[in-house]
Amino acid sequence: MVIGVPREIKPGENRVALTPSGVEVLRQHGHTVLVERSAGSGSGFADAEYQAAGAELLESAREVYAQADMIVKVKEPIEPEYELIRPGQVVFTYFHFAASEELTAAIRRSRCVAIAYETVQRADGSLPLLIPMSEVAGRMAPQEGAKYLERTMGGRGILLGGVPGTEPATVIILGGGVVGTNAAKIAAGLGARVVILDTNLYRLRYLDDVMPRNVITMVSTPANIRRVLRDADLVIGAVLIPGAKAPKLITREMLSDMKPGAVIVDVSVDQGGCVETCRPTTHDDPIYVVDGVVHYCVANMPGAVPVTSTIALTNATLPYIVELADKGWETAVRTNPELLAGLNIVDGFITHPGVAESFGLEYTDPRRLLGIPASV
Repeated sequence: MVIGVPREIKPGENRVALTPSGVEVLRQHGHTVLVERSAGSGSGFADAEYQAAGAELLESAREVYAQADMIVKVKEPIEPEYELIRPGQVVFTYFHFAASEELTAAIRRSRCVAIAYETVQRADGSLPLLIPMSEVAGRMAPQEGAKYLERTMGGRGILLGGVPGTEPATVIILGGGVVGTNAAKIAAGLGARVVILDTNLYRLRYLDDVMPRNVITMVSTPANIRRVLRDADLVIGAVLIPGAKAPKLITREMLSDMKPGAVIVDVSVDQGGCVETCRPTTHDDPIYVVDGVVHYCVANMPGAVPVTSTIALTNATLPYIVELADKGWETAVRTNPELLAGLNIVDGFITHPGVAESFGLEYTDPRRLLGIPASV
C-alpha cells in the first residue's frame, strides 16, 4: 500500500503523523511511504531522517494526496485539504466530527473512508489512540491554567500551589477519565487543592484510593458543579463521550458565581466543549474573557509540545496503520472490532452513531454496509 504523510496546516499544529522510525517499520512490511517535505520539522524530524528510513519526499500535499491509498494525519482536514481527498481513499486521523458540521459534510462529499483515531475502541471501552494525547493535554491543562492565573496574563494573580502562610489555588476538574486523572496528578503535585467530579462512582472510588490527600472526589451533579464553581480558581473541562458532543456542564449563568479572573481550560473543546461559553481558540490567540472569567480553549493543545506528542502518538497508531496497510481497510475492519469502531464515514454514509446523532443525520450500521454478520 502507498501511505501518505502530509504536513499539518492547522494553525499552531507542529505534530506529524509518523516518525522516521514508523516509516522504517512500514517499509519493512513492504509498503511505500510518501512524506511531504518539512512535514516533520515542527517535531524535530528532518527530511533527511525520513529519507534514511526509506520514505519518498514529495514537494506538496497535493502530490501526497494524489498518490496515496491511505493518508495518515494528526488533525482533521481543514478547508484547503477537502478537495484533495479522493473517493475510496482511507484517511486515518483525529476527526472529532461531532464538533463540526462543515467537516462532516465535506468528508461525506469526498466519499472517502474516514477512520477516526478518537473512536477506535478496545473491548474494555478504552480508547487507545486518544489516550496518549489525552495524557499530554491533561498534563498541560494545569500548566496552562497556572500561567493564565497570573495577573499579568489576565487572571486572579494566584499561585497554583501557594506558599507557606497562604492558601493554594482550588482546581476543579470535570471528568475523571484520562485527561482528568493526568490533570489532577499535575495540579496536586504543584500543591493545589483539587476536586474531581465524575458521574461514575466506581471511578471516583478508584481515584480516591490512588490520589494524594489534597485531591477530593465528588459526584458530578448540577448542584455540586454550581457549589464548587464558587470556590474555583481554575476549572478544567475533561469530559468525553466517544464520537459525540460533550455535554454542556457549565452554563453562562454559572459564570456569574465564579471569582473574577478565574480561569477555565476546556480540554473538551475538540468535541464541542463542556462549557456553554467555550469556542475553539489557537495557540497564537489562546484566551478570551466572558463575564470576567478567562477562557483557554485551544483545540490542539498537544501541538504545543510536538516532540513529545508525535512520538507518543506514533507509538499508539503505528500497529493500526500497519494492520490497515497489510490487510487493506475492509479486511482490517472486518477482522478487528477496534478498527470497526473507528469507522466514522464510508462513501458518504455515516457509520458512527454519535456523529449521526450530533447532526440529526441517518446512521448506517457499518456491519450491514460491509456485510459483516451481526454476531461479529
